[in-house]
Amino acid sequence: MHVEQYRRIVAAKMFIDENYSQPIKLEDISGNACFSPFHFHRLFRNVYKITPHRYLTGKRMDKARLLLQANKTVADVCNEVGFESIGSFSMLFKKEIGFAPQVYRDLFLQKKREQEAEPAKAIPHCFLRATGQ
Repeated sequence: MHVEQYRRIVAAKMFIDENYSQPIKLEDISGNACFSPFHFHRLFRNVYKITPHRYLTGKRMDKARLLLQANKTVADVCNEVGFESIGSFSMLFKKEIGFAPQVYRDLFLQKKREQEAEPAKAIPHCFLRATGQ
């Protein structure tokens, strides 16, 4: 791959990073990089070992997890990460993360409260727990 092509692929990844919350199509990303969609898809996969769609989905799921941990509603998170339907967001979140968004948020907040109540329990093999203090 030529340096100029690589630079355009990196710029396209940065485009995804900056615009993941908007509806983005492969044509939008490839056009931004001045490649045909097919050629762009192949080059992106060669560079990042993941498809552009998979990268975009991962970016959205990472941000969704952070927003849920900040106690945002599922509807707000859905809109902030670029999904148009709560149903499709919830199904994809459960498929990717293993829990429905609401369950994930509730489990995270419960764990956070438990850690605040008993900080030593959050540390594996904690010396304080081992000595009974």
